[in-house]
Amino acid sequence: MQLSLGPVLYNWAPNRWRDFYFRIADEAPVDVVSVGEIVCSKRAPFFDDHLPAVIGRLRRAGKQVLLGSLILVSQRRERRQTEELAGTEEGLVEVNDLTCLKALGGRAHAIGPFVNIYNEATASFHAAQGATRICLPSELPLPSIGTIAAALPDVAIEVFAFGRAPLAISARCYHARMHKLAKDNCRFVCERDPDGLALKTLEQQDFLTVNGVQTLSYTCTNLLGDIGALRTAAVSSLRLSPQHCDMIAVARTFRDVVEGRDDAERGTRRLAELYPNVPFSNGFLHGAAGVSYQPHSASEARFVTGT
Repeated sequence: MQLSLGPVLYNWAPNRWRDFYFRIADEAPVDVVSVGEIVCSKRAPFFDDHLPAVIGRLRRAGKQVLLGSLILVSQRRERRQTEELAGTEEGLVEVNDLTCLKALGGRAHAIGPFVNIYNEATASFHAAQGATRICLPSELPLPSIGTIAAALPDVAIEVFAFGRAPLAISARCYHARMHKLAKDNCRFVCERDPDGLALKTLEQQDFLTVNGVQTLSYTCTNLLGDIGALRTAAVSSLRLSPQHCDMIAVARTFRDVVEGRDDAERGTRRLAELYPNVPFSNGFLHGAAGVSYQPHSASEARFVTGT
């Protein structure tokens, strides 16, 4: 089972962004790394100068590099950027918006978790268009994941296994609106929240997280205790989404459990120390409320008994 690292979703300082990927290249036991600004096209110029060095460092470390496309293409310049990305020979493009498919023209590519693939028919359509690996949306339950994986034995099926789950994308920028700024003159205020901005309900309950134009879960997806069931379902890769914590240690924790050097219960305690004060969730996988969390023992019993 592979480990992959998704793209940084938040607006990190360019030098920090670069150094993060340098450390991933040198220290993280991951097989595949997706890079590029996929949330807001206005942020992309800050990282463009660092991208060649990051890609080179990752490849020299033996990582497969995916080049992420924008999640939402809504302007002409964004369409041009997507077409330019699709025409690159620098690596496999990871499609996050269907606008990218036409520009790819049937060439091999990956699919990110932002494309709505909920059944084997849709997954088969994308495989016929050239998709060689598919990261499924975070809200899919295990039976659906297993059905898709069984239908596409030649496609690498990946699940979102760690991080705040991506839920929605909007043409409006929540950060700009909150600071009473126009989207076109946002002053990049999202950089003030390197792990997203947590929202509360009127009853002051933790609810969601916003990241510029993106909505994420408040809880952190953690499928460490479900690795056995995912392996049985023929899932071939687990995706870790960068958060404001030690992602090298997170990757090592997942690798230890995947390879049987540690158990999920100890690994989960370690993750809680690495990413404190953020509750875990795995409800989507269990067909329950996404915010809920099944402990390892309960999770294992459920999948074994089928209850």
